[in-house]
Amino acid sequence: MPDISPTAPWLAQRSSRMTASEIRELLKLLDRPGLISFAGGIPNPALFDMNAFHRAYASALGQPGGGPASLQYSASEGYMPLRMWIADHMAAKGVRCEPENILITCGSQQGLDFIGKLFLDPGDTVVTAAPTYLGALQAFNTYEPRYDTFGGNGTVGLLRANAEAHGSRVKLLYLVPDFANPSGATLDLSSRERALDMAGELGCLIVEDAAYTALRYDGEDLPPIAALDQRRCGSIEESRTLYCGTFSKTLSPGLRVGWVCGPKHLLHRLTLAKQAADLHSATINQIAMHEVALTRFDDQVAMARACYRERRDAMLAALARHATDGMEWTKPEGGLFVWVTLPDGVDGRRLLERAVAEENVAFVPGQAFFPDRSGINTIRLSFSLPDPHRIEEGIARLCKVIRADLPTRQ
Repeated sequence: MPDISPTAPWLAQRSSRMTASEIRELLKLLDRPGLISFAGGIPNPALFDMNAFHRAYASALGQPGGGPASLQYSASEGYMPLRMWIADHMAAKGVRCEPENILITCGSQQGLDFIGKLFLDPGDTVVTAAPTYLGALQAFNTYEPRYDTFGGNGTVGLLRANAEAHGSRVKLLYLVPDFANPSGATLDLSSRERALDMAGELGCLIVEDAAYTALRYDGEDLPPIAALDQRRCGSIEESRTLYCGTFSKTLSPGLRVGWVCGPKHLLHRLTLAKQAADLHSATINQIAMHEVALTRFDDQVAMARACYRERRDAMLAALARHATDGMEWTKPEGGLFVWVTLPDGVDGRRLLERAVAEENVAFVPGQAFFPDRSGINTIRLSFSLPDPHRIEEGIARLCKVIRADLPTRQ
């Protein structure tokens, strides 16, 4: 029998950096009876416009002479009407572009993988927030980079020196500027400008992950980094920002439709990666997504904002009522997450085991979101799925477990 162990001799060395998503594993708990889950940051399925998608698929399949085309191979760049809609959508955000500046991907996650494949050599440096999106770490890890931290004392000189000390250079600055996963934090205008300054001095690209931008509940919209970049250089073709967008948090994650927006010369290279990976995203899904975006996008975003605002408020109020001394948490203006710092010495992974076993409550331990696996006493809570009553009950149960864990540290 052939050796199929994790150390089998035919496995590439990079495969050792491929690890299971702790979040994907936790999603398997969702069917557990009575479980209150704050784990997966997934959209609430009650918000999916089933009728709109039913009509969209029926239309795609029933168009005279066009039905078979929806089931056929299509262009790697994506369905042109959808790319045109996205280009208009980007222009409304201040990013002037053409459909040729848009590549359709299987969710923005695929865009991150292609960016890693195109730009990262082993040992190259990715600068990112800490904590940061676990999916980005998984996408980039395959290409064997090292990481450094944006913010705090991470000056250009220090970042460059750290990279050079490892025989490296900074290639990417990866940021989730709006309501970040996992922290819920938003970069203010000065921090966005600072990111552009740093990228210019380091000679690297910015990857702007905009998965949650539409889900703002308080405050005013801030311009995307891509828009600020374009203001500086005058044209998207001269910019250094790759903007990763998605319909997953607004219309549907299951269709796996996202996009990358950027200079055409970079989009051409990303398109080659797309051709090698899967030829193109599912044609019929792109056609259906275009139809629903064209007719329902604004209404769906408004519904999502109202739903999630209520649940965010319920979670923040429950934390204020039930939290024990030593707990701190973020107060996000949007998105799907609250980031909790536990009392010193409380281990988020150990806490998860107890919370599930004793109180039937799940969340994501914070370590998963740090490249160096720090953040032991942090956890991420998502408020997208439970209703306000369940949020209140779940936070009360969770804080009960946290309080019970405190004496073990003495």
